[in-house]
This record gives sequence, C-alpha cells and structure tokens, in this order.
Amino acid sequence: MPLQNRVTPFGEVVAIAQRGLLIGNRGIIHDPATKRLLAKRWASRAWLVCTCDYKGRRRDLMANRSWTELFFLDEAIALAAGHRPCFLCRRDAAEHFRACWADHRGEARPSADRMDIILHGERLSRSRKRLHPIPAPLTDLPDGAVVAAGRDAFTLCDGRPHHWTEGGYVPAPSLDRADWLLTPPSTLGALRSGYRPMLHPSLRIISGRPEHARFV
Repeated sequence: MPLQNRVTPFGEVVAIAQRGLLIGNRGIIHDPATKRLLAKRWASRAWLVCTCDYKGRRRDLMANRSWTELFFLDEAIALAAGHRPCFLCRRDAAEHFRACWADHRGEARPSADRMDIILHGERLSRSRKRLHPIPAPLTDLPDGAVVAAGRDAFTLCDGRPHHWTEGGYVPAPSLDRADWLLTPPSTLGALRSGYRPMLHPSLRIISGRPEHARFV
C-alpha cells in the first residue's frame, strides 16, 4: 500500500503508486507513529520542490517529526500544485526561477518569503485549490503550464497538451479549450520569462523532444 504522499496538479496529496522525479514539502503534516497524514495539508507557506538525491542523503519516509516527504511526477506538476524550487538543494534552479519571476513582474528580485506570500494567495482559496482564468490560447502558453478541463489536468509542452494520470502522462487528443489554469499566475509569469521546469521523460515519447524543453 503506497503512502499518502504523491501530489496531484490540483495540489491534493494522495496514495498512488506513481513514482516521482522530485520530492518536496510543506512542513510537517504527518504522524510518524502511523505514517498517515494529519487533517492539515500544510504547516508552512514555503511549499518547496527539492531534488531526490541531495548529497546522497536517504530518508525513511514519514518516520520522524521532520518535514513530510511529498513526491511529484515532474516539476510542472509541482509548480501547478503551488510549490517553488528549493534554495538549499536546488540553488541554481531557485535563483533562475527568482530571476524569471522578477523579470516578468518588472521588479527587483524578491526574497523567498515574499514569493511564498504571493504564491500562498495564488495557490489557495478558502483552503482549497485556487483556480485561475486562462490568460491566452493554449498554444500560446509556455512549456510546463498546466490547465484543467473538468477534473482532468494537462501539462502543455511544445504547444500540445499531455494528460496527467495516476500512471503518468498519456497521449491526449487535441484540446480545443480548458476551464482553468492550475499553475499560479506568478509562476506562469516565470515560465513566460524563461524558467524551464524539469519535465518527465515520457513526454519525449508522446511529443518528441523540443529543444527548448528541459527533460531528465
């Protein structure tokens, strides 16, 4: 039985067998005695996206009163859920994200806490996932943006949608329209200004390998 520690594009934390490329956290939201989640789904507004292989360290999942280990299929899904790159284990990615964020907003580079304050308002609405209007035709959205059509989520890459499922990405028919943007607007701005999220390698098979996308 998998632990309840996989994050969906809607920000939900679920128990599925999906293997993620990235780990992250929202603070301590589990009981180490049972390895089950508490009622809350965050204990900090710093929602991070971390590497799974930082300095070779290995963690016994949900075993301690430390941060709760959460997993994402790829960085596009993590960003859609409302997370951002970690400044400790993914320093280069975090600095690039901050620079792209500032470039899009036309302001000085913000502190990590300032980004977290803004993202917390963009990721949640009365403790639920905040959904945003889609600001442009889907073909004009940057690689790594994630949209929703009903309860289905689609990651955009090379102008095409890729359906997120519990088993990973699967080919999607042409998507003429979607209902909502799942990626927070400030994160979308960073993507527009050149941040390239780490995308799952299955997208190579589905769509080919766009030179401007960043795969593992």
